[in-house]
Amino acid sequence: MDKNKITFGFKNVHVAFITEGETGPSWDTPIRIPGAVRWAPTPEGESSTFYADDGSYFVATANNGYTGELEMALVPDEILARMLGWEIDDNGMVVEVANGNPEKFALLGEVNGDKRNRRFVYYDCQAQRPSKEKNTKGETIEPSTDVLSMTVSPLDIAGKVLVKGDIELNETNQTVFNSFFESVYTPTFGAGATGGEGGEV
Repeated sequence: MDKNKITFGFKNVHVAFITEGETGPSWDTPIRIPGAVRWAPTPEGESSTFYADDGSYFVATANNGYTGELEMALVPDEILARMLGWEIDDNGMVVEVANGNPEKFALLGEVNGDKRNRRFVYYDCQAQRPSKEKNTKGETIEPSTDVLSMTVSPLDIAGKVLVKGDIELNETNQTVFNSFFESVYTPTFGAGATGGEGGEV
Protein backbone atom coordinates (compact mmCIF):
# COMPACT_ATOMS: atom_id res chain seq x y z
CA MET A 1 0.00 0.00 0.00
CA ASP A 2 1.11 3.55 -0.73
CA LYS A 3 2.16 5.62 2.29
CA ASN A 4 0.44 8.84 3.33
CA LYS A 5 1.99 12.17 2.45
CA ILE A 6 -0.47 14.16 4.59
CA THR A 7 -3.16 13.64 7.21
CA PHE A 8 -6.23 15.79 7.76
CA GLY A 9 -9.62 15.81 9.44
CA PHE A 10 -10.74 14.40 12.78
CA LYS A 11 -13.58 11.94 13.47
CA ASN A 12 -14.71 8.74 15.22
CA VAL A 13 -13.96 9.89 18.77
CA HIS A 14 -14.45 7.17 21.37
CA VAL A 15 -13.69 6.97 25.09
CA ALA A 16 -13.10 3.81 27.11
CA PHE A 17 -13.06 4.16 30.88
CA ILE A 18 -10.19 2.54 32.79
CA THR A 19 -10.38 0.00 35.60
CA GLU A 20 -7.19 -0.51 37.60
CA GLY A 21 -6.71 -4.13 38.62
CA GLU A 22 -4.06 -6.14 40.43
CA THR A 23 -2.62 -7.30 37.11
CA GLY A 24 -2.76 -3.88 35.46
CA PRO A 25 -5.29 -1.66 33.72
CA SER A 26 -8.27 -2.77 31.68
CA TRP A 27 -10.71 -0.70 29.65
CA ASP A 28 -14.46 -0.79 29.19
CA THR A 29 -15.85 -1.14 25.68
CA PRO A 30 -15.21 2.15 23.82
CA ILE A 31 -18.18 4.53 23.61
CA ARG A 32 -18.52 6.69 20.51
CA ILE A 33 -19.06 10.43 20.99
CA PRO A 34 -20.38 12.09 17.82
CA GLY A 35 -19.42 15.63 16.89
CA ALA A 36 -15.60 15.65 16.82
CA VAL A 37 -14.24 19.16 16.20
CA ARG A 38 -10.61 19.36 17.36
CA TRP A 39 -7.95 17.49 19.35
CA ALA A 40 -4.82 19.54 20.09
CA PRO A 41 -2.25 17.69 22.24
CA THR A 42 0.98 19.37 23.36
CA PRO A 43 3.96 17.21 24.43
CA GLU A 44 5.07 17.53 28.06
CA GLY A 45 8.61 16.84 29.27
CA GLU A 46 11.88 18.64 29.84
CA SER A 47 15.14 18.06 28.03
CA SER A 48 18.67 18.61 29.32
CA THR A 49 21.88 18.82 27.31
CA PHE A 50 25.37 17.79 28.43
CA TYR A 51 28.15 19.56 26.57
CA ALA A 52 31.57 18.05 25.94
CA ASP A 53 34.21 18.31 23.21
CA ASP A 54 32.90 21.80 22.48
CA GLY A 55 29.48 20.49 21.47
CA SER A 56 26.24 18.82 22.45
CA TYR A 57 27.51 15.47 23.74
CA PHE A 58 24.38 13.95 25.26
CA VAL A 59 20.72 15.02 25.34
CA ALA A 60 18.24 13.52 27.81
CA THR A 61 14.53 14.03 27.20
CA ALA A 62 11.73 13.15 29.61
CA ASN A 63 8.39 12.02 28.20
CA ASN A 64 5.64 13.16 30.58
CA GLY A 65 2.78 12.61 28.17
CA TYR A 66 0.64 15.45 26.84
CA THR A 67 -1.69 18.23 27.80
CA GLY A 68 -4.28 19.30 25.31
CA GLU A 69 -7.78 20.38 24.40
CA LEU A 70 -10.54 18.15 23.08
CA GLU A 71 -13.33 20.08 21.39
CA MET A 72 -16.62 18.33 20.72
CA ALA A 73 -20.01 19.54 19.51
CA LEU A 74 -21.57 18.23 22.74
CA VAL A 75 -20.33 15.63 25.22
CA PRO A 76 -23.28 13.49 26.41
CA ASP A 77 -24.23 14.08 30.04
CA GLU A 78 -23.65 10.47 31.08
CA ILE A 79 -20.10 10.48 29.73
CA LEU A 80 -19.26 13.94 31.08
CA ALA A 81 -20.48 12.93 34.53
CA ARG A 82 -18.19 9.89 34.60
CA MET A 83 -15.22 11.87 33.28
CA LEU A 84 -15.53 14.56 35.95
CA GLY A 85 -17.02 12.68 38.89
CA TRP A 86 -20.33 14.52 38.64
CA GLU A 87 -23.74 12.98 39.29
CA ILE A 88 -27.11 12.87 37.55
CA ASP A 89 -30.09 13.15 39.89
CA ASP A 90 -33.43 11.34 39.70
CA ASN A 91 -34.85 14.00 37.40
CA GLY A 92 -31.94 13.99 34.96
CA MET A 93 -30.16 17.11 36.20
CA VAL A 94 -26.38 17.03 35.84
CA VAL A 95 -24.92 18.07 39.19
CA GLU A 96 -21.35 19.33 39.48
CA VAL A 97 -19.95 17.65 42.59
CA ALA A 98 -16.88 19.43 43.96
CA ASN A 99 -15.55 16.34 45.74
CA GLY A 100 -16.54 13.80 43.09
CA ASN A 101 -14.26 11.05 41.79
CA PRO A 102 -13.29 11.61 38.14
CA GLU A 103 -12.69 8.53 36.01
CA LYS A 104 -9.70 8.15 33.72
CA PHE A 105 -10.20 6.88 30.20
CA ALA A 106 -8.56 6.05 26.90
CA LEU A 107 -9.22 8.43 24.02
CA LEU A 108 -9.58 6.90 20.55
CA GLY A 109 -10.12 8.62 17.23
CA GLU A 110 -9.31 8.75 13.54
CA VAL A 111 -7.81 11.14 11.01
CA ASN A 112 -7.89 10.92 7.24
CA GLY A 113 -4.87 10.41 5.02
CA ASP A 114 -4.38 11.07 1.34
CA LYS A 115 -3.89 7.29 0.86
CA ARG A 116 -5.35 5.63 3.98
CA ASN A 117 -6.80 6.62 7.32
CA ARG A 118 -4.96 6.55 10.62
CA ARG A 119 -6.51 5.54 13.94
CA PHE A 120 -5.06 6.45 17.33
CA VAL A 121 -5.39 5.76 21.04
CA TYR A 122 -4.13 7.72 24.05
CA TYR A 123 -4.19 5.21 26.88
CA ASP A 124 -4.48 7.24 30.11
CA CYS A 125 -6.46 10.48 29.92
CA GLN A 126 -8.06 12.70 32.53
CA ALA A 127 -10.39 15.58 31.72
CA GLN A 128 -10.93 18.88 33.49
CA ARG A 129 -14.19 20.80 33.57
CA PRO A 130 -15.15 22.04 30.11
CA SER A 131 -15.31 25.65 29.07
CA LYS A 132 -18.42 26.55 27.12
CA GLU A 133 -19.61 30.01 26.14
CA LYS A 134 -23.30 30.85 26.12
CA ASN A 135 -24.07 33.53 23.56
CA THR A 136 -27.23 35.17 22.33
CA LYS A 137 -28.55 34.03 18.96
CA GLY A 138 -27.85 36.32 16.02
CA GLU A 139 -29.01 36.17 12.42
CA THR A 140 -27.45 32.73 12.08
CA ILE A 141 -27.08 29.91 14.59
CA GLU A 142 -23.50 29.41 15.79
CA PRO A 143 -23.11 26.22 17.83
CA SER A 144 -21.47 26.40 21.25
CA THR A 145 -18.97 23.57 21.61
CA ASP A 146 -17.61 21.73 24.65
CA VAL A 147 -13.86 22.28 25.14
CA LEU A 148 -12.24 19.84 27.57
CA SER A 149 -8.73 20.45 28.88
CA MET A 150 -7.05 17.08 29.20
CA THR A 151 -3.94 15.48 30.64
CA VAL A 152 -2.48 12.36 29.03
CA SER A 153 -0.12 10.42 31.31
CA PRO A 154 2.29 7.55 30.60
CA LEU A 155 0.87 4.19 31.70
CA ASP A 156 2.61 0.91 32.51
CA ILE A 157 1.11 -1.71 30.20
CA ALA A 158 2.62 -5.19 30.28
CA GLY A 159 6.03 -3.90 31.34
CA LYS A 160 6.25 -0.99 28.91
CA VAL A 161 5.44 2.62 29.81
CA LEU A 162 3.15 3.69 26.99
CA VAL A 163 1.46 6.97 26.09
CA LYS A 164 -0.27 6.49 22.75
CA GLY A 165 -0.39 4.43 19.59
CA ASP A 166 -1.20 5.12 15.93
CA ILE A 167 -2.12 2.55 13.30
CA GLU A 168 -2.72 2.65 9.56
CA LEU A 169 -4.22 -0.16 7.51
CA ASN A 170 -1.63 -2.39 5.83
CA GLU A 171 -1.43 -5.86 4.29
CA THR A 172 -1.19 -7.69 7.64
CA ASN A 173 -3.24 -5.75 10.21
CA GLN A 174 -6.71 -5.58 8.66
CA THR A 175 -8.37 -7.45 11.54
CA VAL A 176 -6.85 -5.17 14.18
CA PHE A 177 -7.55 -2.01 12.18
CA ASN A 178 -11.17 -2.89 11.44
CA SER A 179 -11.91 -3.76 15.08
CA PHE A 180 -9.95 -0.85 16.54
CA PHE A 181 -12.99 0.85 18.08
CA GLU A 182 -14.45 -2.36 19.50
CA SER A 183 -11.91 -2.66 22.33
CA VAL A 184 -8.77 -0.81 23.41
CA TYR A 185 -5.90 -2.33 21.47
CA THR A 186 -2.65 -2.88 23.35
CA PRO A 187 0.50 -3.51 21.32
CA THR A 188 2.31 -6.78 20.81
CA PHE A 189 6.00 -6.99 19.93
CA GLY A 190 7.64 -9.85 18.08
CA ALA A 191 4.41 -11.82 17.62
CA GLY A 192 1.09 -11.54 15.87
CA ALA A 193 -0.92 -8.44 16.81
CA THR A 194 -3.92 -9.11 19.01
CA GLY A 195 -6.33 -6.79 20.73
CA GLY A 196 -7.63 -8.78 23.66
CA GLU A 197 -11.22 -8.80 24.84
CA GLY A 198 -12.00 -5.49 26.51
CA GLY A 199 -8.37 -4.39 26.19
CA GLU A 200 -7.28 -6.25 29.32
CA VAL A 201 -3.56 -6.76 29.74
